[in-house]
Amino acid sequence: MFFDLQQAYAMAPPNGQQGGGGSLISTLVMFGAVILIMYFLMIRPQQKRQSEHKKMLESIKKGDRVITTSGMHGTVVELDDKTITLQIGENTKVKFERVAVSTKI
Repeated sequence: MFFDLQQAYAMAPPNGQQGGGGSLISTLVMFGAVILIMYFLMIRPQQKRQSEHKKMLESIKKGDRVITTSGMHGTVVELDDKTITLQIGENTKVKFERVAVSTKI
């Protein structure tokens, strides 16, 4: 123990300057705080939006009016597990991936 104290004293900076031991802890605390702030401001809201979008996609049925991510407005006429067929005109039907639906009107 006596040797450890001598070694610590020898490693201390001269002229009464503070050592770097405390700065490591404060750096880790700041790093943790930044990660926590990023989680609550960016990651968590994105996860909520993804879950809401997934629920909306699961609730789509025939006859619903939807808007795709490309801005196409249409009425759902057919549904599969991964695809959706929209009627966008009188004789015009277009098949999209189900995830391409952005909103349900």
